[in-house]
Amino acid sequence: MTLRLSVLDQSPIRKNGTAAQAVAETLELARLCDRLGYHRYWLAEHHSSEALAGSTPEVLMTRVAGLTSRMRIGSGGVMLPHYSAFKVAENFRMLETLFPGRIDLGIGRAPGSDQRTLRILADGKPNWSNPESYPYQVRDLVAWLHDALPDTHAGRGVTAQPSGPTAPDVWLLGSSDESAALAAHFGLPFCFAHFINPDGGDAATRAYRAHFRPSALHAEPMPMMAITVLCAETDEEAHLLATSREVWAMRLLSRGEAGPVPPVEEALSEAKTPEAQRWLPRLRRRSVVGSPKTVRAGLEQHAAGYQVDEIMAVTICYDFEKRKRSYELLAEEFGMSAS
Repeated sequence: MTLRLSVLDQSPIRKNGTAAQAVAETLELARLCDRLGYHRYWLAEHHSSEALAGSTPEVLMTRVAGLTSRMRIGSGGVMLPHYSAFKVAENFRMLETLFPGRIDLGIGRAPGSDQRTLRILADGKPNWSNPESYPYQVRDLVAWLHDALPDTHAGRGVTAQPSGPTAPDVWLLGSSDESAALAAHFGLPFCFAHFINPDGGDAATRAYRAHFRPSALHAEPMPMMAITVLCAETDEEAHLLATSREVWAMRLLSRGEAGPVPPVEEALSEAKTPEAQRWLPRLRRRSVVGSPKTVRAGLEQHAAGYQVDEIMAVTICYDFEKRKRSYELLAEEFGMSAS
């Protein structure tokens, strides 16, 4: 089996850097990954974050798609409960019209924010307080993308423009078996976020395969998994660089500190604390880190466990040049076709 590699970019902000720099780095990295032969390039949605600059993937996607030519460009993902399913359909119908055959619409139901920001985003809308509405949003979004609302739907006759012969692929994203079950029910592709939850993803993906209901859009299940990856010339260098992300994630999860990604020297100092000694081994289960051969072996092991033929790599480190080099080494190791 040939393992296909893709990219999830959260537009990380470095300490002493700016959000504008993070967005500029996303554009530079996208151009590089397009030349290297990566299959997809997805952009994340986070709100009011000091660490992640990507707040509007559908806007950033337009620029990234315009700068690239080979990759599929997508959202990883649009947090659907914040929005009208109809408006999301309009946004992505426009993207599909501009870049036909290259657009993915990854959707999720996580807030992508803290609770205060969530309340501001919700602005009185009921979707977050009523989780049962999410499956109906998914149903309506797919129908509007394909102008296929049933006759009994209240929105029948309302069209998501610009209409056209093709539509984005809709992917359900999640870190639990609930999203997997919903994707199987609707006959949609599914991506498990191992970089968020390293437990149970293989079982959730197998259940997705087992319960997949063929749809008019997809006759077969399309599973994928996303995992943190950091590749360097040696195992030692990779683990050193990974400390920045690990300490950043620890601060967020243990203390609720959503600050920027720290430099390696600062992270190494904090990694010696008792708190870090408790947290870092658990956080490392979300990732594959090492030399090209080490990373390849790890990714192939995860691909076999998840029964997937495509993996999406999430790479965060303090040094942007090292981040780019990680994707270069990965592409070289897997013999990807560079342009």
